Amino acid sequence: MLSPANHNSSLLPDTHPCNGCDARDLAICGVLETDDLDTFRRLGCSIDLCDGQSLFHQGDAATRVFTVTLGMLKSFRILADGRRQVTGFHLPGDFVGTSVDQEHQFAVEAVGKSRVCAFPVNRFDGFIEEHQPMQRELYIAATRELVQAQQQMVLLGRKTAMERVASFLVLLSDRLGHGSVVELPMRRSDIADYLGLTKETVSRVVSELKRSRMIRLRAIERTEILDRTRLDSLAQGDG
Repeated sequence: MLSPANHNSSLLPDTHPCNGCDARDLAICGVLETDDLDTFRRLGCSIDLCDGQSLFHQGDAATRVFTVTLGMLKSFRILADGRRQVTGFHLPGDFVGTSVDQEHQFAVEAVGKSRVCAFPVNRFDGFIEEHQPMQRELYIAATRELVQAQQQMVLLGRKTAMERVASFLVLLSDRLGHGSVVELPMRRSDIADYLGLTKETVSRVVSELKRSRMIRLRAIERTEILDRTRLDSLAQGDG
């Protein structure tokens, strides 16, 4: 799961197609001025996805890259024995689809209604070569993804079930920036496959966090963090 680019994008005219985009201040293209952004937009297209619709499958040719502009995507890999490992949830501003091979090693599909900007790899690479600010943003995104992959190894290898769920809630809260309310549009089975737990274990841990007054379920897809300090300590293994 990537963090946002966190830069200040240039102001756009009110009539510009990218004005009002949820990902404008977060995506790697946010560093582009209006003229360069227009050129970049013309290289690709926008794709709307419904819940569960695949953006690409594991093993598909890696011919396009994508920026999430609305909703959420999840990436996952099917293991040889048929088990599924969810590797990340991608929010507006996240850049997905890069591969060092000729084919995708993971599958990506929509969690709820989502939208991406899609760019052919050859056109994207050509544009990047001529625009150093985007090169820097792409490097930052790749570095951040590596750090988060290392954090995921710690999450799966050393943390307890309670610490894993707490870490997940803290991470989403920080990403979404909605204060104490965390939106959870994904299924419990998706969370379980991301955290390396069973769905039943996730449900049990959520119930324990509720009883401990650290969280409250305001709706099926909405959780409120009641005690962020305790949840942080638990996520860090100090709880």
